[in-house]
Amino acid sequence: MIHVFRLTNGQDLKKSIVEYCKDNNIKAGIIGACVGCCYEIHFRLAGGEEFYHNVADYEIVSMTGTISEDGVHIHVSFSDVTGATVGGHLSDGCFVGSTAEIAIIEIDNYKLTREFDDTTGYKELVIEKIK
Repeated sequence: MIHVFRLTNGQDLKKSIVEYCKDNNIKAGIIGACVGCCYEIHFRLAGGEEFYHNVADYEIVSMTGTISEDGVHIHVSFSDVTGATVGGHLSDGCFVGSTAEIAIIEIDNYKLTREFDDTTGYKELVIEKIK
């Protein structure tokens, strides 16, 4: 099943996606698409450093991720008014400007969960095919 929804000005991008998934009982899925803009952006860089900026509008130029019973893991890229692009692991605190149009592809033949992995130090995706 494919879910399509729209967020509007002032909504928190990540929190709203999590809330939508809970409200619609989505336990396994992937982000199919997201276009829109944010007036504040907040994400974690690959090295673990937090990135926060609230000076200008940013276009959402790319978003991908997985949705599991234990939460979401989403990466996002933003482009500023000069076209410079930044991105990383989506954090709470990205606030939608005029719109964010999101498509989520729900997967019903897999169970996705997250378990702590000693080798990475993070909760990592565990994939189980359902027959």
